[in-house]
Amino acid sequence: MKQRLLRLMPTPEALRGNRWLRWLGPALHHPRLWHMSRRGIAMGMALGVFFGLLIPIAQIPFAAGAAVVLRANVPAAVASTLVTNPVTFGPVYYAAWRLGSAILGEPVRPGEEPRLAEVKLEESPERGWWETLVQRLRSVGKPLMLGLALVATAVGLLTYLLVTWIWFVRVKWSRRKRRTRVGLGADSP
Repeated sequence: MKQRLLRLMPTPEALRGNRWLRWLGPALHHPRLWHMSRRGIAMGMALGVFFGLLIPIAQIPFAAGAAVVLRANVPAAVASTLVTNPVTFGPVYYAAWRLGSAILGEPVRPGEEPRLAEVKLEESPERGWWETLVQRLRSVGKPLMLGLALVATAVGLLTYLLVTWIWFVRVKWSRRKRRTRVGLGADSP
């Protein structure tokens, strides 16, 4: 499993050569950032998922920077930002907006049009399409940001716990299998 995971991870050279990660410079050379440990992988994946869900652009530099600061696995952080991609972006942001709206007391029932603002948002000669678009985005912004913050935090924590648990179970299973193979049995000390 470790070999499969290593094949999927970006190499240190590829990340060091990335134009978005060059600002990290020599900090990317620390060996702990590339080590395959339970804590490093779990923290890296949690950071990548967190930033992948929280912000729509520049996810990779933020995740890599946080991984360097927290000494997490950088390739895991970078790779797990892909949790949001062109296929998942729309549903994730819509669900986050719905969650934020519900928490702020602005629920939208299924089948209803979302209430974007109290003000009439029609395009007029005084207000062009750009101002109208900005006003619409501002009216959606607060529920969306609240929902994204909650979803990113919850899914990031769950990712850390899930990776840690899977790693623990996998090690325990491997040890039990190895002990059984040498004839010690599962109940031997």
